[in-house]
Amino acid sequence: MRFDVLTLFPEMFAGYLSNGLLRLAIERGLVDIQLWNFRDWAKGQRRNVDDRPYGGGPGMLLSCDPIYQCVESVQAESDEPGQLVMLTPQGRPLKQSVVRELSEYKRLLLLCGRYEGFDERVRVGLKPMEISVGDFIANGGEVPSMLLIDTVIRLIPGVLGEETSSQFESFADEGLLEYPQYTRPREFRGMSVPEVLLNGNHQEIEDWRRDQSRLRTQERRSDLIDGSAGS
Repeated sequence: MRFDVLTLFPEMFAGYLSNGLLRLAIERGLVDIQLWNFRDWAKGQRRNVDDRPYGGGPGMLLSCDPIYQCVESVQAESDEPGQLVMLTPQGRPLKQSVVRELSEYKRLLLLCGRYEGFDERVRVGLKPMEISVGDFIANGGEVPSMLLIDTVIRLIPGVLGEETSSQFESFADEGLLEYPQYTRPREFRGMSVPEVLLNGNHQEIEDWRRDQSRLRTQERRSDLIDGSAGS
């Protein structure tokens, strides 16, 4: 799967791309990530990509022309156009169902905003899929795009060392939170591993885990059970 990250700060991704599962996935050819700088398509000696908003107000907006030029040029880099995604707090919440949807694409172009965001005509004219990683404001779209990439690559076959891992995590099974897990030692500071996990009865263990997932979800995220969390 290919990700094209369109940003003013491609250097932010150096450490991210060189560590962990993502680095291994890139080395094995499962994931391809290309970085692009909006400023490479800006005009003038200063290569400005932003300007003051009409009507006044704080901050600066990313201008239409360099963004359009960048998106159109990057799309042309491949015979198969990618799905354009704008990281914005006004977008669809990045839930696991949306992650699964995104993982079906062969190529995603991630638009990372800065300052006060994009000129509205970027959204209207380029018609990106708008995704929000949470009800908060980040300094830009770079960290949200890393989060999106991290969630999506886990569903790409071959990326996880244990292919069943993603099936038993929070939100993957009926939208429930993951059950509690334990490893050695059996006793630690007065806390013990539940006996059911030690008896070798796989059906009892599976039933316990499912019950624990439902109990934990009811206690911590009852909105996931009653449907008020949305899709």
